[in-house]
Amino acid sequence: MKAFAAALKVFRERALLTQEQLAERLNYSHASVASVEQGRRMPTATFVERAEEALESFGVLRAVARHVGRQRGLAIWFREWAQLEEAAVSLCTYECRVVPGLLQTEAHTRAVMLNVPPPPTEEQLQERIAARLARQELLTRRSPVAFSFIVEESVLLRQTARPYPRGGVAAAA
Repeated sequence: MKAFAAALKVFRERALLTQEQLAERLNYSHASVASVEQGRRMPTATFVERAEEALESFGVLRAVARHVGRQRGLAIWFREWAQLEEAAVSLCTYECRVVPGLLQTEAHTRAVMLNVPPPPTEEQLQERIAARLARQELLTRRSPVAFSFIVEESVLLRQTARPYPRGGVAAAA
């Protein structure tokens, strides 16, 4: 995100635009543009495309955004772990509370994420699910990471909450 932010700022300044002027051209709020330019907010695909066109950045913003996108949906505190996980040759995990993210099905991931406050928006939920499932590529890539998972039986027997359609919570296996 920092690299994208820096590139965005360079192209904005090259175009002699203020953040406010760029926000107007992109049809985004000044706060959104400022957050992306400061590396605090992940740029959406729409943001990247609009910025690419408005700033005539020769495809640079798109190229940088492809690398940023690999981290979308991951909590900031988890990103460093995800990078280590990707570079690892082997990894051993012990869990006594939750099913490890790499072993979670989409349905399980959705249930867990919908029951951790604050509830995510539908877009955030989709990004987080996609990010978690994308990590599972580590299990099947050409040079797979050698994983060892130890998961306590109680984790497998525990009922995972899932939301009712009206927003209440019900237990599901």
